[in-house]
Amino acid sequence: SPVPGLVHRYPDRVLFLVTDRCAAYCRYCTRSRLVSNAQDYNFHPEYEQGLRYIESHPEVRDVLLSGGDPLLLSDRKLDHLLGRLRAIPHVEFIRIGSRIPVFLPQRITPELCEIFKKHGPIWMSIHVNHPREATAELKAACDRLSFAGVPLGNQSVLLRGVNDDAEVMKALIHRLLRMRVRPYYLYQMDLITGGSHFKVDVRKGLEIIRALRGHTTGYSIPQYVIDAPGGGGKVPMNPDYVEKITDDEVVFRNYEGRTFRYPLTSTPVAADAAAESERLPVAQDFQG
Repeated sequence: SPVPGLVHRYPDRVLFLVTDRCAAYCRYCTRSRLVSNAQDYNFHPEYEQGLRYIESHPEVRDVLLSGGDPLLLSDRKLDHLLGRLRAIPHVEFIRIGSRIPVFLPQRITPELCEIFKKHGPIWMSIHVNHPREATAELKAACDRLSFAGVPLGNQSVLLRGVNDDAEVMKALIHRLLRMRVRPYYLYQMDLITGGSHFKVDVRKGLEIIRALRGHTTGYSIPQYVIDAPGGGGKVPMNPDYVEKITDDEVVFRNYEGRTFRYPLTSTPVAADAAAESERLPVAQDFQG
């Protein structure tokens, strides 16, 4: 971390830990060491230092607010925080990671949604692990967020005895889509002290993704990832569909296990150069 409470792992985005409070404490939480000693509902002690870091690094275009849970901050504090970030010219995207819609859906008030409208677009990743968490109250909260213009995604953690089953996972992702929530990530559980009883074999995770691919809506299938130990970032874990690539063809399997071949046509170097010179330039960005 370049400053306390802020992680700059990827070139153009930062993780900003703005509070250390949560509405509940998950046994498998990757930040359990940071949230267990929380004292009040205030900003992280080094909050201003984090903002100054973002202001002074023009390469940062994407800020993910997490904690703790940012939605436990008061409306006044959230309005202030989002306003400060929106005032930074190079910050294009503001995201919030929150489990509040699941644990405390009544927090998603019309007043809070107006704050998101005011500073939008605000993107939000919620955290639902099992179909039983996809309650009517959660749907109502997601409806309020969606109608306020907040795009919603979901991040689940693969947990033994909870959602390590293809049918359970399919039921979860279908319910999420009906709530206007797109399944985004399925995390292999981090190596958390005291959480080994939740750990699922990675091969089982790949089997679940394979059982979903082609058997349900592609839009609903999350990306299975491992957050590499030691700060290596998220690494996609995908079933291996490609069997062989040669100069002439790609050999691969589909979701049914059937083998197909896709021919690779060699392109002359001159044609490559001509195509490169004719490529359309990137359009000028809109002002907004």
